[in-house]
This record gives sequence, C-alpha cells and structure tokens, in this order.
Amino acid sequence: MKVSAQEEYGLRCILQIARRQRHGQAGPMTLAEIAREEGLTVPHVAKLIRVLRKAGLVKSVLGRTGGYTLRRTAETISLAEVLSALGGGRLYDTSYCDRHAGDLKVCTHMGDCSIRSLWGVLEDLLERVLRRTMLSELLSSEKTMHAVLDERAPAACGSGALAVRCTDCGQGGA
Repeated sequence: MKVSAQEEYGLRCILQIARRQRHGQAGPMTLAEIAREEGLTVPHVAKLIRVLRKAGLVKSVLGRTGGYTLRRTAETISLAEVLSALGGGRLYDTSYCDRHAGDLKVCTHMGDCSIRSLWGVLEDLLERVLRRTMLSELLSSEKTMHAVLDERAPAACGSGALAVRCTDCGQGGA
C-alpha cells in the first residue's frame, strides 16, 4: 500500500492541531503555524485543512485570534476517518480482479485465487487497525505507538510473539 503525500501531510497537519489542544494551549492553530511546524507551504496546508474541514474533522475559528481546532476530541477521531477524508483508498476492493485481468475479459484465476485472499485479508487487517487507532494515540512516542500496534496487529510467528525486530525502532525480535 502506498500512502499518498496528501494522506501523510494531512495526517501530520491534523496531528499538529491535536498536539496543541492536548497541551492545553489556548486558541486555535493558524495555517502559518501548522506550515512552519511541518515545513510545508501555507497554500499546501490550506488545501489539506480545507479537505479535513469539509470532512467534519476540523473547524475554523474566525477572528483576529482565529485558526483551526479539532471538531471532536482526538480520542474520538480514528485514523481510518482521517485517511479516508484525505482520499485514502482501499488496498483491495471487489473490482480489483476486473481491473487486473490482463488481456482477458475475466481474470484467469477468477474461480480460485489465493492472491485475492491475500489482498482481502491485508485490507481487513489494515482497516481494523486504522479504525481502532485514534488520533490521540499518535501523540505518544514512537516506542509507545509501536507497542500499541503490536497488540493490535502483531507480526507474529506461531507462538504469537513478535518474530522480527523492527528496523525502524528496534522493537520486537529475540
């Protein structure tokens, strides 16, 4: 699965707003503040925030001290909602086989396809993890987040223990 730039940057922008609200800083966050924190241009941030606002995830506050805040608490906004709002598609859908049939009208494996099972299981697992993971959880450290995700979707061997060490953070493994 590829995560688009819009999904990545949009998620980072809404996390900035959530972080500000979590730390109890008064007032909304401006587009310029978000842009500065994320190293993005103000017009790019404005585009991303507009998408998130139309999806009902953030709201604008007018006035001299205006900006953007979360419409709901970070504890009630799932990553599935955020990524879906930002255009996140499904890894696999039922029309996948029709679109990837090669030169044939119907995929040669239409009756019995182990690949379709793989994509379906991965899609279900990914969707479950994203639905259960709340924006507030991404405000934790990388190590804490890794542990949370290990519980939700362990890269498990037969014993259920993490079989490999994560090359990003060093978690897991023997």
